[in-house]
Amino acid sequence: MALLHRATLRPTKLELLTEWLPGQGWYDGPAGVEVVRVAGYRFDDPAGEVGIETLLVRAGDGPVHQVPLTYRGAPLDGADDRLVGTTAHSVLGRRWVYDACGDPVYAAALAAAILTGSGQAQEYVEVDGGQERRAPTMAIDSSGADDAELPEVGTPRRVVDADPTLIVTDTVELAVVRRLDRGTSPAGAVLTGSWEGQSTPLPLASAIRR
Repeated sequence: MALLHRATLRPTKLELLTEWLPGQGWYDGPAGVEVVRVAGYRFDDPAGEVGIETLLVRAGDGPVHQVPLTYRGAPLDGADDRLVGTTAHSVLGRRWVYDACGDPVYAAALAAAILTGSGQAQEYVEVDGGQERRAPTMAIDSSGADDAELPEVGTPRRVVDADPTLIVTDTVELAVVRRLDRGTSPAGAVLTGSWEGQSTPLPLASAIRR
């Protein structure tokens, strides 16, 4: 379960991405154009410490890109090159926003979603002291077996910044599709997604056991 606060962010996530995306080698869209959210989904961190959110975004008339992010209350050691930026959260304070492909918490959550079909986190918003469920903006599904045993994923040993972006660990190799309109056909177990305006599921990521 992902519990979301009614809060303001300065700068916003989309403002951070507007600045960050044009500097990425896999980005294939206009620079200096405001990024807009198309859809998104979240995973749970079992420890409840790290926010894990994947945004589908578009700049201008460019293609839809997939951008996984993690949100932390303190810097992630050794991940300065993965820092998208920092933001002031009106409830949680300062938050460090990372390209999730270099974050071990994301790697474990993505592997679980693909290999075991654990799915996306249910989102709840705090409203007047209670919790109100928020409808998902997209559907995700996996070709992985529901009863599959999940290996210990561990810290990524190598990240290859391409499209797809490869996350290599000791037990699994993950591939995250960045641009979603190229008809990518990844190998292994595959995570697919659909959203408003895209009724046919498209590959989002894949996993191969090592």
